[in-house]
Formats: sequence, C-alpha cells, structure tokens
Amino acid sequence: MPDQLTATKVAEAAPFSIPALADLALFTPDWTLLESNHVVGFNSRHISSRPFSLLRSQLVKRMKARNHQLVGVTSPAPGAGKSFLTANLAATLSRLPNHVVHVFDLDVRRSSLAANYGLMGEVGFERFLAGETDDLRRIGRHVEGTNLALYPCYSNDLETTPLLAGERFSAFVASLRTLPEDHLVLFDMPPVFANDDAMVVAGQIDAYLMVIEQGRNSQKQVKDAIRLLDPADCIGSVLNRYDGGVGDPYGYGYGAYSKYTDYFSKGD
Repeated sequence: MPDQLTATKVAEAAPFSIPALADLALFTPDWTLLESNHVVGFNSRHISSRPFSLLRSQLVKRMKARNHQLVGVTSPAPGAGKSFLTANLAATLSRLPNHVVHVFDLDVRRSSLAANYGLMGEVGFERFLAGETDDLRRIGRHVEGTNLALYPCYSNDLETTPLLAGERFSAFVASLRTLPEDHLVLFDMPPVFANDDAMVVAGQIDAYLMVIEQGRNSQKQVKDAIRLLDPADCIGSVLNRYDGGVGDPYGYGYGAYSKYTDYFSKGD
C-alpha cells in the first residue's frame, strides 16, 4: 500500500513523462559542423573549450549550493550570444560523470539549438508546448556517446506567451522537478527585452544565467533586465565576446580567465 501511495503522488506531481536517455532516438553529431558552428564544449582538449569548462565548474558549484536543478540562460537583448553559450555549456556539462543533462529550447520564435547542433526534424518542443503531442520521445535526441538529451524547436509561427504562461508549461516544469538529483536541466530562454516570455519562464525555474555582450549591452540594460526577472535568482552573469583574450579564433576571450570569474557575479 505505501508503494502505491508513493507511485500515485509521483504521478500527480509528474503529469508528463520525462524520457530516459535510452528511450530517445540516438543522434550522431557531425563534428565538422559543430566545429564550424563553434560548438567546442564536447572536446576538453580544444583550447577554446576552456572557458566553458570553467563556467561549468562555477555554475554546478552554485547550483548544488543553492539546491537548484532547473537553470535558464538569457540575455538582455537578442544577439548577445546566449544560444551559442547554451550549446557549449550543454556540451561541457555532458562531460560530467554520473549526471544526466536535459536541454530545452524555450526561445520558440528564434530557436537555434537545432541549427547549432545540426538537428533536423518535423516535431519540435514547440509542438509539445502547443499541446499537439505529450510524447517527448518524439522530440528529444540523445547525443551519442554522452549523457546529453536535446529538445529543440523547429521553425514555427506560434504565439509564444500563451504556450509559456499556461498550465501546461507549469505542469511540465513540475514534472521536471521529479527527476533525480543527478539530472540537470538547462533552458535556452528568450531574451528579456524581446517580449515578456523570459519573465514568464523565470517565474517557473530555479535560477538564470545572464549573458552580456561587451560593447552592446549597457549597464542600465543589464540592471533593468535583472529587475524585470526579479525575484528569480540570477545565479551569475557571463561577459561574452570579451576582446581582451589572446589567440582565440572565436573572439571568446578564453585567455583572460579573470574576466570570466570577475564577471561571473553572485547576482545578489
């Protein structure tokens, strides 16, 4: 009887089934395409993967300290490189032993997770959000040789706010919260000033990481973005396209580690 009660409570808390890696279609990346898209986080020996490894260590440390499991990545405005960073952060997180990483593209109208990884399909996460399918196995892909699950969006003309502000998305997030502690969930969120989608999402997740582009996002923009997402926890911020690094062909500034650690603020 106690086992039945436990199963009932879990079912009530998790109206949607989050697939295990073994239940997802296997995706074999085109490593040449990933390289051309600057997705280098899978390769620990790639010199440009260093800053993502550093970011991963700080992020996971803070997530565990604050008992966070669901973290989003956003930026004040489009074009700051948040999706690029999400793709690389997901890749480097997948190298953690004894963890499973789930990545969901919530930037529904400007989705880029599929393009960054070279994913193709007809049924994306936007169809789940719209209620056209409850079966996340149709959407998710298990990256071969890793513990990473990707849930991309594909081209669509859906109205996004009703998808993210409704009870369905809340029920989905509640389902994610029933995952074991060794599961990490990363969301590629919309930019804050694109519309109010980021604010809606921030109210559902544990924390967010703010990506700031040097020379493009002003201090006022950053402060206003954080204020709009309040009271969600800003777990840190990352200065993207820092030009003080040495020898980075992608302009990511990996040569100046202090700039990452200094700018990776507590968000207090």
